[in-house]
Amino acid sequence: MMNPIAAAYAQSAGASAPTSLTQNLVSFLPLILIFGVFWFLIIRPQMTKQKQQRAMVAALKRGDRVSANGILGTITRVREDSNEAEVEIAPQLRITVLRDTLVPVMVKPANDK
Repeated sequence: MMNPIAAAYAQSAGASAPTSLTQNLVSFLPLILIFGVFWFLIIRPQMTKQKQQRAMVAALKRGDRVSANGILGTITRVREDSNEAEVEIAPQLRITVLRDTLVPVMVKPANDK
């Protein structure tokens, strides 16, 4: 006695016609569209944000107010030969941090309330 499901599966496997190139491309079209949406919604904005971060790190100078992992301070020295900056977090207390970890702190002007 033969299993009817196995018999139907065997019959459908042998009856398939050869597929054309256009049918193969059409079957991959949804994957290509998903990748395109993924690129424009996730990857591209992240790349522009990284470019802005690199530009900000390159423009750091003495006296800038920054935050390094939640620690607020003022840049006292930027070492051009390495990726380090010296940040004063309290009077006479300076730490050395990596420039890539710094985030600028936006300070309100004195006339804004």
